[in-house]
Amino acid sequence: MDAKLSSNQESNISGIGLASGLAAALSVAALIFDWLGNRMPWQGMSLTLPLLLCALSSAAIGYVVIPLLQALKTGQIIREDGPQAHLKKAGTPTMGGIFFVPVALVIACVGSSFAPEVLAVSALTLSYGFIGWLDDWQILRRKSNKGISPKMKLALQIGFAAVFCLWLMFNQPSNITNIALPWVSFALPLGFLFWPLAGFVLVAESNATNLTDGIDGLAAGTVAIALFALGALIAPVSPGLMVFCAALSGGCLGFLAHNRNPARVFMGDTGSLALGGALAAVALLTNSLVALFILSGIFFVETLSVMAQVTYYKATKGPDGKGKRLFKMAPLHHHLELTGWSELQVVAVFYIIAAMLAVICLAIAPF
Repeated sequence: MDAKLSSNQESNISGIGLASGLAAALSVAALIFDWLGNRMPWQGMSLTLPLLLCALSSAAIGYVVIPLLQALKTGQIIREDGPQAHLKKAGTPTMGGIFFVPVALVIACVGSSFAPEVLAVSALTLSYGFIGWLDDWQILRRKSNKGISPKMKLALQIGFAAVFCLWLMFNQPSNITNIALPWVSFALPLGFLFWPLAGFVLVAESNATNLTDGIDGLAAGTVAIALFALGALIAPVSPGLMVFCAALSGGCLGFLAHNRNPARVFMGDTGSLALGGALAAVALLTNSLVALFILSGIFFVETLSVMAQVTYYKATKGPDGKGKRLFKMAPLHHHLELTGWSELQVVAVFYIIAAMLAVICLAIAPF
């Protein structure tokens, strides 16, 4: 019994350590970038204030909302064919996105003085969060891992993406269809082809972050890093969206106070789809698609692992209807778990990779 308690305490310290280390690193980075950009950290139009304000607000509100989610019996349904260590997580409240995402969006809108582009991106974020909420609600109602049908989810994602693209078309300069390449003074003119690409980016990014949400603190931490880096990157050209990115990154940090290992709440599709949509929307609006691709390296690899698993399984299917698996389980983070990695090891390594991608992205920026 004492050994079990000691092991649990060790895990708690490690989980808190990872979350605290990430929060400290992003806070220091915010101060540095504000200093480099001649911004006062206590001003609304900065990286530091929205980041810290949202982190503290989300963490505080979590102490009120999580007991309500428990009372509403929003416990997560755990897949029986997944890592056996996850079975003990059954019953942990999900839908955590309902408290940290809206908090961040309100602070972002106020901090940016309700800039039109921030309102548009916030609307897209809430729309994708609504799709996630529908999916989470159906999973809870049916008490299974199946929410709304994949076709309905995709249709809603495409529909909201189309509305956002229409707003872009009529409210942004025509040169938005030229994709900037950061390492050369050249923009790739896509013309009409930009719009199907934009729709694809919105849908793909939201689903990619959704696939990454499978281990305590993984999606919240990696997205917090990506959002912060994107905010720092676009600060010189779009201060309003800089505030938006800093606020949502801070919201993720506040959520980590409850979602770090061992998690007291999961963000669910409500949070993960919203975060992916937010990243994609900001990148489209600020002509930062190349930067988004770099920052989303982890999400991209996670998605590729699922696609490769499904493709290989179908290609090797025999007369008995069963195929071979390329990975022990997809997405990649589950494969690593089943090969002997602990959750904390996976999260720590993914945080480091996400930070390296952020540094690379900022290093090639044209400022």
